[in-house]
Formats: sequence, C-alpha cells, structure tokens
Amino acid sequence: MPQQDKTDASTDRDGTSLLAQPHHRQALLADAERQLRFFRGALRPAGGFYNLALDGTPRPDPVQALHWTTRMIHASALGEAIGFAGAREMIDHGMAYLKERHHDPRHGGYFGSVDDDGPVDDRKFAYGHAFVLLAGASAHHAGHPGGLELVEDVTAVIDRHFWEPSRGRACDELTRDFQPFSTYRGMNANMHLAEALMSAFEATGRQRYLDMAGSIFGFFVLDMAAGNNWRIPEHYHEDWTVDPAYSGDPMFRPPGTTPGHSLEFGRLILQYWDLSGRTDPRWPQAARALVERALADAWLPDGGLAYTVDDTGAPAIKARYWWPVTEGIGALAALLHVDRTPQLEDWYARLWAFADARFIDHAHGGWFAELDAAGQPHEGQFLGKPDIYHALQADLFPLVPTLSRQMDALAAQRQAGWA
Repeated sequence: MPQQDKTDASTDRDGTSLLAQPHHRQALLADAERQLRFFRGALRPAGGFYNLALDGTPRPDPVQALHWTTRMIHASALGEAIGFAGAREMIDHGMAYLKERHHDPRHGGYFGSVDDDGPVDDRKFAYGHAFVLLAGASAHHAGHPGGLELVEDVTAVIDRHFWEPSRGRACDELTRDFQPFSTYRGMNANMHLAEALMSAFEATGRQRYLDMAGSIFGFFVLDMAAGNNWRIPEHYHEDWTVDPAYSGDPMFRPPGTTPGHSLEFGRLILQYWDLSGRTDPRWPQAARALVERALADAWLPDGGLAYTVDDTGAPAIKARYWWPVTEGIGALAALLHVDRTPQLEDWYARLWAFADARFIDHAHGGWFAELDAAGQPHEGQFLGKPDIYHALQADLFPLVPTLSRQMDALAAQRQAGWA
C-alpha cells in the first residue's frame, strides 16, 4: 500500500472542517461500530474477556490484566451511548468479573492481573485502580446498578492508600496488603487517575473529584511541562524530583519522554478547562503548546509518531504504535473546537489519513497495534489487538462538539441522527 499522510483536503471548498463533513463522520461511526463488533468476540463465557489475535480469534493466554477488563467496561459504556447492540451485556460481564476475580476480598483493592485460578500479580497499582474508577464511573453513567458502588469502593482505596494529600498526587505501586515496595512515582498513572476523576465528577457531580484532577494537572502541565519546553518528564523519585536516568518496562515505563502522553494530556486538560467553567486561559494555551511540541518532535519522515524522544526532542524509540496516533486525533479534534486553524486542520487530516492507511484493519475490525519499518502491521511489543479504548475514543470523541461529558453528547448525537 503506498504511503498516505494527507487526506484529499482537510476542509471542503466552502471551508467546512473535516470534523463536520458527512463522509468523515460516517467513516468515524462506521469504524467505531466495526471495532465494537470485533471486540464483541472478546466476551469469554467463563468470565472476563479474551485477548484477541489479529483476526479476532481468542489467544491462548489466560491472564487478564486489570486495565484490560476495566477498559473493556468503559469502551462498552461508550458503545451503549451510541446504541450498539450487545454493549449492555459486555458491561454486565466485565463488572461481574471485576467484582468476582479482580477484587481482593482479604485486603480490598484490585489485583494487577488474574486468571481462572486467582491472582497472577497480586500487587496493587495506581494505574490499574485509576481504570477501575473510570470503569465504575462509565458503568454508572450507562445505568449499571453496580457502577456507583464501584466508584465509592475504589475511591476509598485510592484515598487511603495511593493519594498523597500533601503532594496532590498519587504514589504508584504497593503490595497486596498495601505496603510500598518501591519509591517510584510516575506521570502515567497520575494522568489516567485525573482522567478517571473527571469521569467520576461527570457521573456523580462531586466537586472533590474535579479538584483532585486539577491538582494533578497543575503539577504535570503548569509546572513540569511548562518548565521543560512542553515535554513532560515521565519518571520521578519519591520526593517528586525528576528521575532522568530511570529506565523501566519498555512499554509502560520507557526512558525519555512520551509524546503520546503529551497529546493525551492536551485533550484531558481541555476537558478539565470545560468542566471548570472555562475561566482560566492557561489550560487551552497549554493544550496547544503540548500538542504542537509533541507533533513537532515525534512525527517521523515516513509517517507515524515516535514512541519516545530524548530531552532535546530527538526521537529515541522510533517504534510506531497505534495509540499515540489515536491520542493525537483526539487532542486535535478537541483543539479544533476551541481554536480552528489551518495548521490544526491539516494535522487532524494527516493523522486520520495515516491511521486509515496503516492502522485500521478494514477487513476484520480493530486497529493494528504496531508497524514495522516498512509500515506494515507487526507483532513485536504487542501480540494481537490488545485494546479498544484508545481507538474507539478517537472514533467517537470527534463526533461531538463538546470537550467534556462525551457520553451524554454521543447519546444526543445518536438521537439527532448524527447530524
């Protein structure tokens, strides 16, 4: 397939944004439904969800990570918002497995991973608990009777064991009985916690959730990103000083900075700005700076985004994964709702064209997770199709004109016929 990195036009001849063009909106919705049909095959009769191969058949790995179960619940709640048949069953199925398998009946909290025999990794991670909160909030929003109970349960765990009130942020990793086993502090878990806190605010109206999210954003964006040329340091010591030498898990904690996370932050802080009443102009300014820096640093000559860059912005890990592209799409769509410029329009069109040509599996559904040097689907860091969360949001969030409360907006768009 020849390289494509631009659409025919980012705007129609009359100046209509790609976001508003019927053919693009139809393509977004069609891909969302194709993804949901593909991952409908992940429903596992014995409980939880299968890991899926590229063609959608179940992979033999019986281990189910906490973030996998919870993201499937969240994605299914998005499916419910757009009226996807079977979404309700997926929510129910995931919520049952979360309660029956992932939940620790002895100490509370949720195991990092499980199989049919019990916990595989019995440690407790802020990253996974952030997604439990997101799942509970999304399930509650979708009308699941156990959603609010889950929100309240995991909130108590986060408050008691992970949240550091004097810092306004969360620690990362604890043993099964909630004892610290490292001094590591990280941006990624806190970013997803802020995402979940905003979702919990939208679902419950409790101001404290939004205040906690604001504390996280203030540190990582207004302090750290602004002080580091709009690149966000990923790794920290226990006292929250930057640990520039840290090199952990090559997927979740690589050395350097991760432009995909800057793109994710760009969208999330616009959501926070919207929920906070749009009174502080620093947030849209910061979102624009984060997105522009990430794209300038990470876009590669052959298309796609480098996974990490060094402190000068030079690509360090040049692997091309799907999720930074999806987050770029979401961030650009959000920025275009705030400040429509030709440059942002062009970037949005470029990322979507690259995704359509390289990552979207039009035959089976879902997105390929990784490309090889020739730009072809490749199984390296990832096996099969590991997730629906990032790509489904990239399909759905551009369909609504809002920066927050996307589930309500999606339901309203569906009622209006996606006009």
